[in-house]
Amino acid sequence: MAKLTAVILAAGKGTRMKSKLPKVLHKVGGHPMLEHVMDAAEAAGCRDNVVVIGHGAELVRELVGSRARIALQAEQLGTGHAVLQAADTLKDFTGTVMILCGDTPLLEADELKKFYEEHVKSGAAATVMSAVMEDPFGYGRILRDANGDVAGIVEQKDASEEQKLIKEINTGNYCVEAPLLFEVLRTLGNNNAQGEYYLTDVLAKLRAMGKKVGGVVTADSEMIMGVNSRRQLAEAESVMRRRILERLMDEGVTVMDPASTFIEKSVKIAPDTVIYPNTWLQGTTVIGEDCQIGPNVRLENVKVADGCCCEFTHVQDCEIK
Repeated sequence: MAKLTAVILAAGKGTRMKSKLPKVLHKVGGHPMLEHVMDAAEAAGCRDNVVVIGHGAELVRELVGSRARIALQAEQLGTGHAVLQAADTLKDFTGTVMILCGDTPLLEADELKKFYEEHVKSGAAATVMSAVMEDPFGYGRILRDANGDVAGIVEQKDASEEQKLIKEINTGNYCVEAPLLFEVLRTLGNNNAQGEYYLTDVLAKLRAMGKKVGGVVTADSEMIMGVNSRRQLAEAESVMRRRILERLMDEGVTVMDPASTFIEKSVKIAPDTVIYPNTWLQGTTVIGEDCQIGPNVRLENVKVADGCCCEFTHVQDCEIK
């Protein structure tokens, strides 16, 4: 099997969050956004991953711990510059580098795995994951050639009026072969509206070298949602909460009122348990079969035996039998 590693970009400040906390450490579904991205990358088969840190470096480093290697982007000069900071760490790596953003907490491992498999199957030097959006404002637009390959990506600020009408957008997720990735990154310039080194320019340079650049469209446009503000944080929270509850219901759990039920993705619940309104389940909570949980219950790191009834309760770090 080909080698696969991830480079996760987590250096940004997140100015619009208006927070002293680094953006990627803000929580969705009870866990930091970066943690969700690391989970997805690992579950998709990425190994020996690298997290690029910058703003609030020590706090982010503490979260990453031993799960990934660290590369420091001391000055934020764009996405291309950020990935280049991983060059020394990956200097001996030959294989596919999957580039992900640390502020996309809804990424699904299955979609990332399919993305990688399509990249390998196509034989491309680089592949971008794209999505089709009715309102593509703010996103880089995918430019395709007559053969359907990706000819380039143009950012919103640099796009012509005609290019702004394109609805296929760049999700910010890429698979690129190494060491070619870092060879091209070292040749980037910053002649654009932002004065930054764009990762997207790598694709155009690869095309100019005669390399194949592919594009894989994901049908899950929610999954690629990036979080840059508190409003977007709330939107991501809503999507994640809905997906968790739908999965549990599909597995045989009754959720009487999804609108007032908050369950973190790490929680495990056996079939034929009923979750009543105003219930919040967190951490490593495990609930057995045939239980009645709620109303007005909050459990954190609690193990609940089969057949238990739990109402108007707030407990943590214990067992209920």
